[in-house]
Amino acid sequence: MYSDLEIAQRATLKHVHEIADQMGLSPDDMDIYGSPYVAKLRLNVLDKLKDRPNARYIDVTAITPTPLGEGKTTATVGLGQAMKHIGKRAVITLRQPSQGPTFGIKGGAAGGGYSQVVPMETFNLHLTGDIHAVAAANNLLAAMIDNKLMRGNPLNIDTDSITWKRVMDVNDRALRDIIVGLGGKVEGGVMRQTGFDIAVASEVMAILALTTSLKDMRERFGRIVVGLTNDKKPVTAEQIGGAGAMAVLMKDALRPNLLQTLENTPALVHAGPFANIAHGNSSILGDMIAVKCGDFVITESGFGADIGAEKFFNIKCRYSGLKPDAAVLVVTVRALKTHSGRYKVVAGKSLPKEMLERNPADVEIGAANMIKQIENLSLHGVTPVVAINVFESDHPEEIEVIKRLAVQAGALGASVCRHHAEGGKGAIELAEMVVQAAETPSEFRFLYDLDQPIKAKIETIATKIYGAAGVSYEAAAERQIRDYESNGFGNLPICMAKTHLSLSHDPTLKGAPKGFTLPVREVRASVGAGFIYPICGEMRTMPGLSDHPAAEKVDIDDDGNILGLF
Repeated sequence: MYSDLEIAQRATLKHVHEIADQMGLSPDDMDIYGSPYVAKLRLNVLDKLKDRPNARYIDVTAITPTPLGEGKTTATVGLGQAMKHIGKRAVITLRQPSQGPTFGIKGGAAGGGYSQVVPMETFNLHLTGDIHAVAAANNLLAAMIDNKLMRGNPLNIDTDSITWKRVMDVNDRALRDIIVGLGGKVEGGVMRQTGFDIAVASEVMAILALTTSLKDMRERFGRIVVGLTNDKKPVTAEQIGGAGAMAVLMKDALRPNLLQTLENTPALVHAGPFANIAHGNSSILGDMIAVKCGDFVITESGFGADIGAEKFFNIKCRYSGLKPDAAVLVVTVRALKTHSGRYKVVAGKSLPKEMLERNPADVEIGAANMIKQIENLSLHGVTPVVAINVFESDHPEEIEVIKRLAVQAGALGASVCRHHAEGGKGAIELAEMVVQAAETPSEFRFLYDLDQPIKAKIETIATKIYGAAGVSYEAAAERQIRDYESNGFGNLPICMAKTHLSLSHDPTLKGAPKGFTLPVREVRASVGAGFIYPICGEMRTMPGLSDHPAAEKVDIDDDGNILGLF
């Protein structure tokens, strides 16, 4: 089989106007962007589409990720392509890739094999510059904050309370914790401790993904809280004077990007927020357009169903008003074996030989994670379908275990998928199941009400989605929760920041752990984006760096992988 890049380069692409025609859009609804295969849609298309009926809305998620990768994006693309094979028009909506560690330029964000979004080079290298616009808007506000401090601090900002950092679109560890203002008050401004995050972790990116219009984006920028005054009152971007200029910098980035798959299925690629520090879903605007342009919209949530899908339901759908009709849970035999806890798997290294042997018992043990994630989807009133992303090393008996347990847990069915090797035709059965699931009567529901106290919302997610027995709060978290509620932010949805490698806060706990206490060490607010994000788990130091002054601020797993930008 050819490499992903070779497959992408051999593809027969259609002009983006032909792709738009499948959606009922005209050349006047878009602007070509650097290539005849990429365009930015104009937002006034929403007025043109408003009287069209909504498509069926499908979220693709997965079990708790392992270092192997479960092929969730590939399944999203493959399912979108398969819809054409059964006579349905589909539009795919995806996040756009970062240069940083989550996506990288190696592929993966675009799918893989014969289920990819193309052109690969454009997709994986900056696309249309939206992430650069996010960084520019973010850093403009950062510069304006420091300018306020240098000019006498008229807003009475407590410099130790400033949470707004600068960003760049690479994972540059040396810049995570820095001192600014070393040039003196005249040349360098006020000395203080700050740092750099990766651009896709910026609240500006979260706002881009959650906004519904230019006006709404401008208002959200104004609500960004950058820190507190010395008498503990929130300081906003509106007060700093940066919100209007930020909106101007983001005006073009607000427009969704139109690409295509290898089989010429339309793909809207827009926004790329992280799924731990933010909500991990592509843009509401992209979905608002897509649901008016086909029979099915296939979108994808970051990480497992306990993180990305939960936030899709309770944050994205809450702000968009769109209601999902079904959900797809992607699993692999090898990942379920990993969740048995019997195997040590390291990304980039060969699998243990014994892991490739036929062992339905290990699959059944590890399937506890799949069963819990099916339950998590069902809690929101949507009908789950399981997509089994198969490999040549899988054994028929192991696949049968997954099918049996999936149906017993409440899934409509489990389909064996070969979209990576066969493209859309390898996911025809999955497409047929998804159509059936979407037509099954259901009643979508949120997990919690916004008017509940912050703690009640956190504890609902922890106990019902993660399987925790309860939640513990450090003193700082208790104080922050009180401050947010007293400042009127208590009615925001919750965006939990925790490891993606376990249903719990501990990345070493595989399967479906129960009865643990979820520790919340800090609670932060993205008021402009519109959510509260509790940071869960205990800080752990990076091996070999325990004496480094910044080591206590690095949250890592046993293999040295960074688990969060905290």
